[in-house]
Amino acid sequence: MTAFMQSPSTVNIPTLPEGWPIASYNTYQEAQRAVDHLADSAFPVQGITIVGVDPMLVERVAGRLTWGKVLGSAAASGAWLGLFVGLLLSLFTPGAGVAPIIIGLVGGIAFGLATSAARYAATRGQRDFVSTSQVVARRYDVLSIPANAQRGRDMLATLAMKGPQAA
Repeated sequence: MTAFMQSPSTVNIPTLPEGWPIASYNTYQEAQRAVDHLADSAFPVQGITIVGVDPMLVERVAGRLTWGKVLGSAAASGAWLGLFVGLLLSLFTPGAGVAPIIIGLVGGIAFGLATSAARYAATRGQRDFVSTSQVVARRYDVLSIPANAQRGRDMLATLAMKGPQAA
């Protein structure tokens, strides 16, 4: 039983970030650019942490979902899966011809239509849209271990004076 237990040092327990703030940015790209500048300037970046402060989930709606779109997409993805299975069957069945490919294609389309239709019908019109979600933060703080914090602040202040195009 002890072979399956992990020691406390190997368990990935969430911890708060450590270090002193040396800069804050409105976007992750700006924070990443700052750390890249530090790395290019031979700063010990292994003591740096980028922290997204005040995280939020952003869901962006990409379009309306209809029965036509659901079934069209289901038929297409089912056809690809069925074609793949059919091709594999035809490769490993000597003298079978194109029958496994056609059976796989038709079966894939039917399976794709049935599963997608059941899944979409189960929503009962409560989610008739397609979207993507991502977690973003209001600001991104760059933290450094205390021993290097002042040097990091000075280097990033110099970068800020050079403007947004400097690296």
